[in-house]
Amino acid sequence: MDKNERPETSHERILRSPKFQALVRQRSGFAWILSALMLGLYFGFIVLVAFAKELMAVRIGGSVVTLGILLGLGVIVAAFVLTGIYVVRANSRFDELTRSLQDEVLS
Repeated sequence: MDKNERPETSHERILRSPKFQALVRQRSGFAWILSALMLGLYFGFIVLVAFAKELMAVRIGGSVVTLGILLGLGVIVAAFVLTGIYVVRANSRFDELTRSLQDEVLS
């Protein structure tokens, strides 16, 4: 080692690791897909509220519940479902990749 060189830190080893780069790429890609899906659902709902008022006002089964209320609840439920999907993926695949990366760098 040259006297001007310093030893590589574990932080630098992690950043250079192909496993870390794969983890970041997979996690970011998955998060962007879920985010785009949620934004599409949300903005689709807003567009319906703005431009399809008659459709959103349709009563379901003769009750006071309208299609707009059901679709609004659907958007809220979709947010929980997409969050659950992310958590399951994070607790399985992403945690597995993280443990593998730690084993590689710390050994």
